[in-house]
Amino acid sequence: MNLQKLVDKKLIFPPNWLPSNVHYLAITGSKAYGCHQNNKSDDDIVGWCFPRKETVFPHLNGYVYGFGNPPESFEVWQQHHVKDDQKQYDFTIYSIIKFVQLCMKNNANILDVLFVPQQCVIHCTQTAQILRDRRKEFLHKGAYSSFRGYSFSQMNKMATKNPKEGSNRYEDIKINKWDRKYGYHLVRLLLECEQILATGDLDLQRDSETYKAIRRGDWTEQQVRDFFAQKEKYLEELYQKSTLPHRPNEDKIKEILLQVLEQHYGSLEKAITLPEKESIYLKQIGDAIRKLGY
Repeated sequence: MNLQKLVDKKLIFPPNWLPSNVHYLAITGSKAYGCHQNNKSDDDIVGWCFPRKETVFPHLNGYVYGFGNPPESFEVWQQHHVKDDQKQYDFTIYSIIKFVQLCMKNNANILDVLFVPQQCVIHCTQTAQILRDRRKEFLHKGAYSSFRGYSFSQMNKMATKNPKEGSNRYEDIKINKWDRKYGYHLVRLLLECEQILATGDLDLQRDSETYKAIRRGDWTEQQVRDFFAQKEKYLEELYQKSTLPHRPNEDKIKEILLQVLEQHYGSLEKAITLPEKESIYLKQIGDAIRKLGY
């Protein structure tokens, strides 16, 4: 996908620097989960980019934290319902920093972007491939609370009966009295959480036939709620047994982030100072001596 062409057509309006600095774009949503029903819905395209170097490292422009006006910041650009050649897109493009932060927290929506099947990756540079190749290193037990929390929100929305009148979902809810889309998302989140805790990996299309069955109407609302109750108890047990770390390894993730930043920006020697191992060891020894009262 060439974002600059969409800019030239005056269909999207991102920051001027963004189109040439996007390194990763993926199709998310039902296509990524293998349960897409028709061609009427928008393509959800999510990715990440590199902001200007001075935005990531503002001190390079002489900024002193807390003094003067803060420099320009960038976390995410979004634009929805972009129509081009009979297709419609929703765009969400994060800063690489924000994207890695959300992945590190095991945010359910953002992990999906990192783990989409290869056929859903529509743009991935060599730099972005570094992040994708090391995606399993982001997983930890925090996924349990993240995915479980999202599933609760889907259950609440499942019974909501206020979609836009005239939409396909409006007709479905009018007939079935519940929102099957939120129902399949609820089940999906629980099954993805199970995969992460049990295998330390995530295949978004492993349970696609289950998602299709829910969207077809093969499941009732009560069946989805019963599934939630049973799976919630099982996930609590699985959480205790999982061999994943309890929290993210921030040092390892920072190493990955610095690797991709350096791959894009070049040397970070003037941008960031990394302590030498010897200095770290000396500090640890000094701290230990002070604790002993010497």
